[in-house]
Amino acid sequence: MMPLDSDRNTPLRLLRRIFRWFDWVLLAFSDWAVEWTPFTLVTTYYIVSTAIFVMCSVQAIKILYFFFMITNFYVAASAAIESFLGLSAVREARRRTIELEENGTRFPSPDEDTPIIDLVIVAYLPNERDIVKDQVLYALEELVYPAEKLRVNLVYNTPYPIEPLETELQQMQHIYPQLRVVKVPGSKSKADNLNHFFTIDTGADVIGIFDCDHFPHPHNPRWAAERFITDPKIDIVQGRCVVYNTDSFYPKMISIEFDKIYAISHPGRSRMFGFGLFCGSNGYWKADLLKAHRMHGNMLTEDIDSALRAYRLGKNAAHDMNVISFEMAPITFKAFWKQRMRWAQGWTQASIVHMPLVWSSPPGRKRGVDERYGIVSLLLVREMSYYLVTQHTCLLLSFVITGWPVNAATFLQLLFFRYPMAQWFLFATITALIFTLYFTQRVRSEFTTWKSMVLFCFIYIPYLVLMATMGLYGHARQIARYSSWNPTARK
Repeated sequence: MMPLDSDRNTPLRLLRRIFRWFDWVLLAFSDWAVEWTPFTLVTTYYIVSTAIFVMCSVQAIKILYFFFMITNFYVAASAAIESFLGLSAVREARRRTIELEENGTRFPSPDEDTPIIDLVIVAYLPNERDIVKDQVLYALEELVYPAEKLRVNLVYNTPYPIEPLETELQQMQHIYPQLRVVKVPGSKSKADNLNHFFTIDTGADVIGIFDCDHFPHPHNPRWAAERFITDPKIDIVQGRCVVYNTDSFYPKMISIEFDKIYAISHPGRSRMFGFGLFCGSNGYWKADLLKAHRMHGNMLTEDIDSALRAYRLGKNAAHDMNVISFEMAPITFKAFWKQRMRWAQGWTQASIVHMPLVWSSPPGRKRGVDERYGIVSLLLVREMSYYLVTQHTCLLLSFVITGWPVNAATFLQLLFFRYPMAQWFLFATITALIFTLYFTQRVRSEFTTWKSMVLFCFIYIPYLVLMATMGLYGHARQIARYSSWNPTARK
C-alpha cells in the first residue's frame, strides 16, 4: 500500500502547497506594508496637519505663525553663522596651497616623517563594476606620496561572481606590489567589508576610507599626513568632498549642496562647537583607533555612528579643506531619493543611540557648554527642524485653502505679510538664507557655475521643504522598522 503523500494530487500534498502559497502571500504583504507604511504615514501627517490648521481659531493661527517664523529664523541664522565661521578653514587651505606652489610642491614636513597609510577603497561590485578598475588605477598611479608608505586596498563584496573582472583585479596585484585586493565572503554591507579588512595586520599607521566613486586629489593623502604630523592630538582627518559629474540637473544642484556642507558647514560647526565628524568617505583615522573601533553593521549610516562613538571616547576629528576628493552624485531623482532616505533614517538611528552624549563626558574630561549645545543642535534640533519646516508649510497651505488668492499680490500678502511683526522675521530669515548662499558662492568648486548657483538660489526654499519631508520619511521608516541597505546607483 502506497503512502498517502506519494501522489502529487493527494490531500496532504495539496494542503502543503496551500500553506506554502499562504506563507508567500503573507511575506509579500509584509514587504509591501513595510515599503508603503512610511509613505502612508507622511501623507497622513501632511493632510491631518493642514486640516488642523484650517480649523484653528484666528488667535491660535497668530501664535503658531509667529512660533514657526521664530524657529525657522533660528535654523536659518544658525546655518548662516556656521557658514561664516567655515570660511576661515577655506582661506587657510588656500594659503597653504599657495605656499606649497611657491615652494615647488615641497611640503612643510619631510617625507621620512610621513606615516604609513592604508588607502581603503570600498566597493559593492555589481553596482560599481564599470568604474572599479579605473578608480584603483587612479589611486595607484596619480596619488603623490612616498611609494613605500602608501598601500592601496580594494575591499569588495558581490552576491555572485563577476568575471572576467574579478580575475583581472586579482592579477593587478602582480603588476602593482602596493595593491591588495580583498574579496569579503558573506559581506552584505560596507561595514562588513571594512570590519573584515580591520582583521588584517598591515602595519599601517593611518587608514583612509574612500567609496569606490572617489578620485582623491593627487595631494590628498599627503595633506592628511601633514595634519597628523603637525598635530599629534588629532585622531581623525575628514576632507572635503567635491561633486565632479555636473553635466545634468541633479548633480549640479548636489554639487552646490556639497560645497555648502563640506566646505563651510562642517568646518564652521567644528569651530563653533569644538568637535568635528567623520563623514563616511575621504576620511583618515589613526589605524589602531579604527581597528579597535570597527563599524556597526546594524546602522544604516555606520560612518556617522562611528564618528559619534569616537567623539564619545574623547577623540578629536579635524576638517581639512586641502584633503580634497572628487566624487559622483546621483544623476536621477530615484537614485537621489534612495541615497537620501538611507541617510535620513541613518541619522535618525544615530540621533536616538547617541543622544546621551548631551549629558555624558569622555573619560578624564568634562564637556563644555558649547559642545553640549552643539550635540543638542546636531542630534535634536536637526531632527526637530523637519517638523518645524513642514508644519510651517502646512500652515501656509491652510491659508491658501481658506482664503484662495485671486492674484500674485494677494498670494504673497496671504502667506508672508499677514501680520506687521511677521514681516521682520521673514526679512531676517530670508537675509540669513541669502548670506548662507553668498558664503557658499565664495567657496563653490570649479565644477559649478554661477548659472547653477542662481538656479540653486531659486529652488533653495522648496529644496529645504523636500529635505524636511525626507527627514520625516526617515522617521517613518524607522517606526516601520525598514532595514534595507540601498547602495547609491553609479549610473
